[in-house]
Amino acid sequence: MLTHIDNTGNPIMVDVTEKQVTHRTAIARSIVSLPEEVLAHLTDGDLQTKKGSVFQIAIIAGIMAAKKTGDLIPLCHPLGLDNCNITIGLNAKQEVVIDCTASITAKTGVEMEALVGASIAALTVYDMCKAMSHDIIIKETKLIEKTGGKRDFKRA
Repeated sequence: MLTHIDNTGNPIMVDVTEKQVTHRTAIARSIVSLPEEVLAHLTDGDLQTKKGSVFQIAIIAGIMAAKKTGDLIPLCHPLGLDNCNITIGLNAKQEVVIDCTASITAKTGVEMEALVGASIAALTVYDMCKAMSHDIIIKETKLIEKTGGKRDFKRA
């Protein structure tokens, strides 16, 4: 059942009037593959460019985007997040791993906010590194975990 379609086939915002207020969290992850010519600029766990610290700016961009999710996704409820945290590091394959954790005490969840935060942080990494190479691949963005709604979810 699609929750954003009414019985006549028209788009709707989900009515959360009757839902319970609960503490809700969501964690999303984006993975970015960087070519060697970009990784060569890695220093102390971050990439430095003429524009500044890539990971630090990507964190700020991701948080700003998560806060604006309701403006970007047409049927998302506008939410005032209680918290948004983004971490960026490298995995064993030398890929950039971006985790965005969003939380709120509300009637609706924050999966979209976490997904948007991780996605925009990944796009910011791309933007800041594209002068070094266009062979950058944003491999995936996925929900890792969510809690507090009708059902919890945790990716195995």
